[in-house]
Amino acid sequence: MSSILPKINAMLLCDNIITEVGTNKKSLIGIFENIAASVFPCQHYKLSVYIKFTSAQGKYNFRLELVDASNNKIIETGEDLELNVSDKLGSYELTFNRMGLKFEQEGKYEFRIFADNRIFGSKTFSVIKNPQPPVK
Repeated sequence: MSSILPKINAMLLCDNIITEVGTNKKSLIGIFENIAASVFPCQHYKLSVYIKFTSAQGKYNFRLELVDASNNKIIETGEDLELNVSDKLGSYELTFNRMGLKFEQEGKYEFRIFADNRIFGSKTFSVIKNPQPPVK
């Protein structure tokens, strides 16, 4: 594993990430920072996490964790993603797709990205109460 800790350029949440065949360009669809729910606990059907980083070199095991920021409790730990980074000056991208995430309460949550068990970036977002509109 590498001793160099990557530097994060961007970390975004969105509904979907589309990767163009041939160019490998990413299109981020529906970027957001809040999830609204009418009742708790709630389940969010699908979201994607986009991460762009640089200043890395060597072999890495990347892992994404979801944490309840109010109590620092880990909600979900994803599988490790292994990547060999050859150019320290280059930019690299990671994409993670998460389905069926469960949130017990409204509040602040955070995705944390790790390289070889060392955190190098995070993205905080809110899960908010959104009452259903009255029935007419």
